[in-house]
Amino acid sequence: METRTFDTSVKPDGERMLRDLRRLREATSDAGGAQRVAWTATWRAAQELLRSELADLPVEIVTDAAGNIWARLPGVRPETVVIGSHLDSVPGGGWLDGAYGVMCALEVLRTLALEPDRPCSVALVDWADEEGARFGRSLFGSAAAAGALDVNEVRHLVDRDGESLGDVVARWGVTLDDLGTARAQLEPVAAYLEAHIEQGPVMERTGTPIAAVSGTAGVERHRLAFTGQTAHSGTTPIDYRHDALVAASRTVLAVRDAASRHHGVGTVGVLHLEPGIPTAVPGEASMTVDLRHLDASSLQAMLTEVLEAAGAAAASEGCELTSQPLFQIEPRLFDSRLVEIVRGVCARLTGTEAMTLPSGALHDATEMAATVPTAMVFTSSSNGLSHTTVEDTPVEHLALGLEAFYQVVTEVVALVGQAGRGLGGGRPGGCAGAGDTEGVP
Repeated sequence: METRTFDTSVKPDGERMLRDLRRLREATSDAGGAQRVAWTATWRAAQELLRSELADLPVEIVTDAAGNIWARLPGVRPETVVIGSHLDSVPGGGWLDGAYGVMCALEVLRTLALEPDRPCSVALVDWADEEGARFGRSLFGSAAAAGALDVNEVRHLVDRDGESLGDVVARWGVTLDDLGTARAQLEPVAAYLEAHIEQGPVMERTGTPIAAVSGTAGVERHRLAFTGQTAHSGTTPIDYRHDALVAASRTVLAVRDAASRHHGVGTVGVLHLEPGIPTAVPGEASMTVDLRHLDASSLQAMLTEVLEAAGAAAASEGCELTSQPLFQIEPRLFDSRLVEIVRGVCARLTGTEAMTLPSGALHDATEMAATVPTAMVFTSSSNGLSHTTVEDTPVEHLALGLEAFYQVVTEVVALVGQAGRGLGGGRPGGCAGAGDTEGVP
């Protein structure tokens, strides 16, 4: 059977995709940036905007047990190529992170709807709570669909207001004990493809507008809590103090040092003190530690060193230490055959040798890569900045990224239509090894 080719005169509309992104920004952002935090009214407004656009297409729209939105465009064969990303954002985030991938997928779906006799089905997905901004558990929706979300490990999670994850998602029609049924959506899936901004500086610095992604770094995210003794700041001598903040501060430096020593990255993004007033020695200090590396053994070495340093810091200040894992995932490599397709498309569109780089940021593709053949298309990020209101990408790169994504999707759709569910078992693509941090934001 010959590989199906698509009408080359039919192309995605880059201007329409940009208009969709701008409409989303206007509807869900304020002066402080994007406010599409999952499980909030603003996030729901973003989803409703997407639904309104999907309503004009010949698709079946469903919301699964994890809150993911699916829009399936049927083809000659039931095997399905899934395309998408996430609409949710971090508080005060950028207009492109996640949203770009969803709007690229929407425009590709519109374009494919004009093609008669698509060789296989295509489904857009908007994954729920990719960021994990509220509860610390990233990739909620995609992990549930992949069967990688342990419900017992997330039941205890609470937000900064003390609300539990289970209570919050229940208000959105999601029941923790039913999350396993979300896996049914992946039964016909043959491949997953995602477009995204790089979120780092490598592509801009090398003058690269679009690139292939080899895989994503592993993550260890933990909450550390130091308990000392609250005391008066004026009457308690330094030698008598059990200062939880001092113990936490020493640990912050240990995070930086371990990441530097192992050529990874480490971040303390949250630090909370009690009682949190100028005239009291902090009796409690809690913090989140986020460690990332492209090599699994180096990631574990970083975690071991940080926990040992935290224990030593707590002992030196006469404090108690408790550690709670929030999120863990190993480094994931993408499918080599699909990565080569992305590389070929990028080379054709740019007229230069294609760049392939690893991602230090997580994506829903991370979870999908453990389940189905997966690949990503990257576009550059201005100044390498993301998760901030100044996040941006040149519009010509966004348009080129859409064109690249469309060409990748059509090639993969043709392959799936020819081969059925199996794509020939492409091994995971080559991700940078230990010590190689190119592309890590």
